[in-house]
Amino acid sequence: MSRYIATRAIRGSNALVTEAEVMLNKAICDKGPDAPVSFPNTAYYLPLILAMTGIEVRTISQLKPVLEHARKLLHPIPSAMHWTPYLGETLDSGMATLLAAETIEAIRFVYGLQPEPRPGIELSGGTTYTTDANGIKDHLNGPIDDIQLRSWGIQLVDGRMPGFAAIVGAAKSNEVAVKIVRELQKRNILTFLSGNVNGRSIIDQLVEEGVQLGYDTYTVPFGTDTLSAIYALGFASRSALTFGGIKAGQARDILMYNKQRVFAFVLALGEVDDLKYAAAAGAINFGFPVIADTVIPEILPTGVTTYEHVVSMPFNKIDGKDDLERAERLVQKCIEVRGVKIKMAEVPVPVPYGSAFEGEVVRKPDMRVEFGGKHSRCFEYLHMAPLDSIVDGKVEVIGPDFDAIPAQGHMDVGVVVEVAGRQMQEDFEPVLERQIHYFVNGASGVQHIGQRDIAWVRLSTAAVDKGFRLEHIGKILHARFHADFGAIVDKAQVTIYTDPDKFNEWLTRARQAYDFRNRRLADLTDNRVEEFYSCTLCQSFAPNHVCVVSPERLGLCGAYNWLDCKASYSINPTGPNQPIKLGKMIDNRKGYWSGTNEYAAIGSHGQVQEVSMYSIMENPMTACGCFECIVMLIPEANGVMVVSREDPSMTPAGMTFSTLAGIAGGGLQTPGVMGVGKYYLISPKFIYADGGFKRVVWMSSFLKDSMADELKAVAIREGDPDLIEKIADERSVSTVDELLAWLEEHNHPALVADPMF
Repeated sequence: MSRYIATRAIRGSNALVTEAEVMLNKAICDKGPDAPVSFPNTAYYLPLILAMTGIEVRTISQLKPVLEHARKLLHPIPSAMHWTPYLGETLDSGMATLLAAETIEAIRFVYGLQPEPRPGIELSGGTTYTTDANGIKDHLNGPIDDIQLRSWGIQLVDGRMPGFAAIVGAAKSNEVAVKIVRELQKRNILTFLSGNVNGRSIIDQLVEEGVQLGYDTYTVPFGTDTLSAIYALGFASRSALTFGGIKAGQARDILMYNKQRVFAFVLALGEVDDLKYAAAAGAINFGFPVIADTVIPEILPTGVTTYEHVVSMPFNKIDGKDDLERAERLVQKCIEVRGVKIKMAEVPVPVPYGSAFEGEVVRKPDMRVEFGGKHSRCFEYLHMAPLDSIVDGKVEVIGPDFDAIPAQGHMDVGVVVEVAGRQMQEDFEPVLERQIHYFVNGASGVQHIGQRDIAWVRLSTAAVDKGFRLEHIGKILHARFHADFGAIVDKAQVTIYTDPDKFNEWLTRARQAYDFRNRRLADLTDNRVEEFYSCTLCQSFAPNHVCVVSPERLGLCGAYNWLDCKASYSINPTGPNQPIKLGKMIDNRKGYWSGTNEYAAIGSHGQVQEVSMYSIMENPMTACGCFECIVMLIPEANGVMVVSREDPSMTPAGMTFSTLAGIAGGGLQTPGVMGVGKYYLISPKFIYADGGFKRVVWMSSFLKDSMADELKAVAIREGDPDLIEKIADERSVSTVDELLAWLEEHNHPALVADPMF
């Protein structure tokens, strides 16, 4: 262990804890001991403090025991005369640094100093934040909210997002900063940005280069000082609490969970001062190694992290023909040191490619051309073909490209994909077709929305200037279908139609196929199949969670239905989706089979003995934390409420979605509470044993609005066409008393139904 690192980390930690104590005393004097303190949009209070100490900080005075604990973790600066192991003392001081850093950031929220304004934007008062006409936030993100944490959950657990990087400081140049971020985006690694060097931050560098920052692009700016890096470790702490089923205060379990399951690293750019050394020591506690692009002492493996603890890789000494190649190799070293497992497909397009670009927005001023939307039509259609009838890799554009279209113009485009394979089945067509959205969206400068005949694609001027043309859409699809579905796709051929006559001909054929698929899928019910499917994707984060997917109950994440799992099993017979032979029917009303119960016991490692497919009150299915909605019993109303993860409002249960998620997630089996995919709500088997959809007494308005047509059809099916109007939402009801009055006024059927328990 380096005495130099220990000295600087311990010195930085002592200074920060003292600073936090001074700030706390001043805040108590200024605001009073009972002044509320919290981070926005989280049920985990101050998440790192909660995770490490179990203290639920609600007021300023409750920060006192936190800093008292931090003070006890401090050690004196190492003597120049006597050698000691240093590592334990350094790690203790690192944890004290994290507790002090989160305390300081919380106090800054009390004073309205967080979140920090975006570079170059002056805000009066520091407390009012708005968006401009393009929806661009004028402040940095600050802490990640719980809704976003869970929305990323499925990507974290299925490997699409292999880990996260916490970048602190500033790169050698703007070009190097952009290259580092692009290399991380290409690998779908979530990137958190913070810190500065001599007042200049990598956030400044990226903003100056026009790089889109925010949740949608996997590149999240926390703040321009080192302390804001605490939000990354707060995110890591909540990952363990949300997905791992670990309780607050179980510090060692949380740290081990992060070492084993959350693949993260710290990349320190530029000069490393005492505070950065101290913060790095805190990150090492989590099993996250630190890689620096300057000359600093190294710490070799001791078991706290998987490989090296601290790695020095001086930027100018990295082998490479220029700075951009050095930046690429720096990122590769970070991935190597943390052991991040990357799944990449080589896609032959002239722009950067990766899932990190899926949320990229191409705004009208930046747009070269669009297909679909208000002014044109765009459709996508995939169908299987005989092996000898298509040429693998053939991409053809029938009709003119968009070169003659004026800037910011539009045109009709139809994308027809033909796939062939010995293992290909007609059932897989809609499964593969849905992947077009994700595959095309992976190209930087390409925005894709919708599917089927309501697809909408925008190409940015920047992408077109780099050489992107219509044919590249076909090249993306060919490469990705082979990479992701190689077990069933032996050949893929793509034809893109812009010729008006051909476009209309194929649009008619596509719509006929869509109608056929809708009818076929509607007839697929649980009693018409002999097997359901398991899904263990989320077990990488929630080890004891079991998910059983049937034709009438999709996965709770909303991303996997029965056909998806069937396709997945065909693609990878040893993968996360395995067939569950139903065996003997035990209870048709509640949804018990001998096969599903046997799987529940095995899949949960003995934690769950039985699972009911159709009940929320008896042995409901467990959840990881990736669910789209939470269904919860409201005893007084003899019904259930349904809360969408997009809904931050207070519910009649007296809890927000974020708070409820702590009850529903982590692989817990809690009667009366269940995480579900939102389209399970329209299934005839939705809590069938407990009275079905007529038990819904309160529902987030987001679901009512976004699923209006589907919910109307359910109301008609249930024999009560006005049922949706009888269901309350947050716009009218936020307490149980208000809910009961609403139900009485609107004559909701739950009031006269049999008791649920």
